[in-house]
Formats: sequence, C-alpha cells, structure tokens
Amino acid sequence: MYPFRKGSFAPRNAWYVAAFAKDVGRELVSRTILNTPVVMFRKENGDAVALDGRCPHRHFPLGKSCLKGDTIVCGYHGIAFGADGQCVDVPSQTHVPKAIRVPAYPLVEHGMWLWIWVGDADKADPALIPSLEEIGLVGQGLTGHEMFFHEVACRYQLLNDNLFDLSHLAFLHGTSIGTLENASTPEELTKRPGFVSSMRHIRNAPNPPLMHSLGVYPTDRIDRSMGMESYLPAFHSGITLVRYPEDHPQAPGEHISTNRVYHAITPSTPRSSYYHFAVAVDDTVDVAKMARNLAPVIDEDIFASVEIEKIIDLYDGEPPAELMVKSDQNAVEGRRMLQAMMDAEAQFAG
Repeated sequence: MYPFRKGSFAPRNAWYVAAFAKDVGRELVSRTILNTPVVMFRKENGDAVALDGRCPHRHFPLGKSCLKGDTIVCGYHGIAFGADGQCVDVPSQTHVPKAIRVPAYPLVEHGMWLWIWVGDADKADPALIPSLEEIGLVGQGLTGHEMFFHEVACRYQLLNDNLFDLSHLAFLHGTSIGTLENASTPEELTKRPGFVSSMRHIRNAPNPPLMHSLGVYPTDRIDRSMGMESYLPAFHSGITLVRYPEDHPQAPGEHISTNRVYHAITPSTPRSSYYHFAVAVDDTVDVAKMARNLAPVIDEDIFASVEIEKIIDLYDGEPPAELMVKSDQNAVEGRRMLQAMMDAEAQFAG
C-alpha cells in the first residue's frame, strides 16, 4: 500500500510504542497495533503485560472485559485468561483445555513508554530499542514529560513522512515554530542500518513567531541547530539547540537552550495510527505552558496527514506518482529502508 509496494503495510518484527507507561495501570487498556487487537494492564506486582485482545471463543474484545487479580475475565461468557495468556477457567465446564490461550506479546517499559513487539517473539531483543542516552533523555540534564496521545485517521507512514522532512515547518507551522530558514537552509543527512537523520544549522535568523511573541529567547535573532533522528520503523527524536548569533555584541555563540521532542508513531490499521508526543527540557521550563503552545502545532501535523489520507482515498489508495524535490532525500531513504525491512520479513516467511 502507498507509499510502499502492494501488500506492504509495516514491519512486524520491530518495537513500537504501545502506550505511555503512566497510562497503563490496573484498568484494561485496548489498542489495535498492526491490525492486531491488544489488551494491556499491570499485574498486582506492577509489571506491565500485553495480551492478544481477541477472546478465541467468540471473538469478544478482552479489552472490554474485566480484570480480577492478574486474570482477564471475558465479558461475554466468562472465560478467563492469566497474565501469560493461558486459559485458567471456563465457567460452563470443569475441564480447562490447555490448548485454549491467547498470545502474550513482549512488552518493555523503557523511558516514558511501553514498547511492544507483535512479530516473532524470539526476535524481540530489547537492545533494538534506542537507548535513553542516545535520544537525550539521560545524561543531558533534561527531564522527560509526556504530553499528547492521539488516534489519527491516516496511515502511519504519512506521519513518518511529516517527520522525515522538516522543511514543512516553514509553511505548515509558519505562524508558530517555523521560519523560512527551515526550508532554505541545507540539510546534513545521516543514515545507518535502521536509522536516518536530518540536521539544519540555521544562522542569525529571526525568532520563530511563537517564540518571539512569548519572549522565549533573550534576543531577536538566534542561531538554531534543528534536526530529527528517526529510529525505524517509527520513533523520532528531535533536537533543537539555540545559541546567540556569532556576531552578538555581548554573548557571541553562547548557549541559550536545548530541548528534545519525541514523536512515537504506531501503525494501528492500514488507515489509522497512534501518535504519542513527549518532550525533554530543563527544569526551568514551564511544561504546562509549553504543552498549551505546542498542542496546536501537533494538531497541524495531524490535520495535514489526515487531509492527505483523504486525497489518497480518492484514488482507491493508489495516487499518481509523486513529484520529488531535493528536501525529500531523507524521506525517500527512510521509505526504502522500511520497504527493505518488510521485504526481508516476507522472504523469511515465504
């Protein structure tokens, strides 16, 4: 499916963010991840678990059922499953067949997130999750804060593409966090297996409109190093370093601020996805105020992606060929890597 080859949706043998860790407790939490129903909860000892969300008896959603101790009791006929997915009770009979069970999916609590693997469980290596040090959540004097969770009516790759190419900041976010320099400044691109990144070093440019109106920076013109590090298939760590311009009379080149943003994109169905947004900032930042100001920015990204999905639907999911420009290099490389991941899975499965 667009923008990939026919029959390709998303890599299954990969870690995706299933939820913010704080949002999963002793209440059942439902997700659909890679077209797979999933139910999550924390056991009485605090460990988070993820099970397949479909009762194998009559397909009732286990996420709409109830939790008793560490057991999910199906809300339709009362069949119960333990935290490992094994059936432990069938109320209508005395014998509980060992063959009755639901899959349990690897679930890792790492940073602010719960990461799930719905592919082959024997390939689920937690070392494949980006370390907290490399995404700047540890060791840089920043504190992480969860901000927004959205269910988005578009395929996940549209949100990925939005984050692969940050030249859109100049226009989609031109009244808030972007300036024309976000498009005109040359990119520095990096790639390695499972990773692509783009960085722009913007020199002696005006403050973005939002920052100017709020007086965020103590000078009218700034140097900004802005980029996005994308850990495939769908976790994006953004960084912004702000300094005084080199020609500033009092503080040439001195550091003003550093912040991180995290965009975790999770494929739900072929035309829907989940979006978890978080930040890491120093402790002087008013996080509540930051969230109020960034909410419309994330809404703009979602708006653009959903509107593109509507256009794609007009062509029955197969739109005309895209016109590619120079700023698409990072997105093209990211797409190629994702397609290669899916091709490798298909070859192994075949």
